[in-house]
Amino acid sequence: SAERAEQTLARLESSEKGLPENEARARLAVYGPNTVAHDNAPPALVQLLQAFNNPFIYVLMALAVISFFTDYGYPLRAGQETDLTGVIIIVTMVLFSGLLRFWQEFRTSKAAQALKSMVSTTATVLRRTASHRDGEKREIPVEALVPGDIVYLSAGDLIPADLRLIASRDLFISQAILSGESLPVEKYDVTGHVQGKGVTADDLPDNNVSLLERGNICLMGTSVASGTACGVVVATGAKTYFGKLAKSLVGNRTQTAFDKGVNSVSGLLIRFMLVMVPVVLLINGFSKGDWLDATFFALAVAVGLTPEMLPMIVSANLAKGAIVMARRKVIVKHLNAIQNFGAMDVLCTDKTGTLTQDNIVLEKHLDCHGRD
Repeated sequence: SAERAEQTLARLESSEKGLPENEARARLAVYGPNTVAHDNAPPALVQLLQAFNNPFIYVLMALAVISFFTDYGYPLRAGQETDLTGVIIIVTMVLFSGLLRFWQEFRTSKAAQALKSMVSTTATVLRRTASHRDGEKREIPVEALVPGDIVYLSAGDLIPADLRLIASRDLFISQAILSGESLPVEKYDVTGHVQGKGVTADDLPDNNVSLLERGNICLMGTSVASGTACGVVVATGAKTYFGKLAKSLVGNRTQTAFDKGVNSVSGLLIRFMLVMVPVVLLINGFSKGDWLDATFFALAVAVGLTPEMLPMIVSANLAKGAIVMARRKVIVKHLNAIQNFGAMDVLCTDKTGTLTQDNIVLEKHLDCHGRD
């Protein structure tokens, strides 16, 4: 940011008249769309497989295999009738549980994508064409911005990419989304003295401060509180300050209380089996002397220890919770998150004025004993 505006334009091979349209298209192919990393709904097949990605389901499927050999394989050897009722029950519960979870999450993902598609953001840029060699202002989707584009800003605009100011007038930028500070920050003109302060953005000692504090830099995601400005795009998409933050957050989903509970129950069942199966096997084997029969009986005990209906009951309850929340205009994309909603006692949020009117009012004041 220490370089002058002319130097920045020269480095980006741009000018104050904007980029030629064909050059902008070529750069878009090189730099890619001006979008930041975000969680996208996976394909339907992947979502279906993820619906069965559950430790408890793994235990049930292992027990279904064991139950198949105990209910089908052993009776055949002994010349008895086979009974696959246990296997059918386990497999049915697993299928219903996974399909119910998949259908609910698939529907909510589609609804979330539909909401996103309803919102489109544009930017005012200066582009040169054969009929407008001095540049023509036009509204384009922010995804089509490329480094070197000349962007015009006015009050209420979102900063569509990382910009280096070329000219500004009474420009105040709200950086609450990045800094948490609700008060707008003034950004300085680079073409002359600002309000008699005797400084320009080129004169500011920007090299020793963060990007948020640099007077001639506007960062993607922030918004114009007041004033007007013109700037050149220096970074787009994942190369922006905001894009790098978003990239570090995507995919880092922490375990919910439900996930921890399921893992805990699955671990408890496995530990029970590891203790009970060998004990039953040894007692039955030494007492009857038929170790093959004792082995199948011990495996049947392992199957009997597991509540086959549990995943179905849990998925049905979570799905019901998602439906109830949908009636209240709340979309839950991951069913496991509903457990966290239900377990919440106190919700603390940081008020920066990003979504509200930025007016803080003291409604009531209590001492430590709860008195006014």
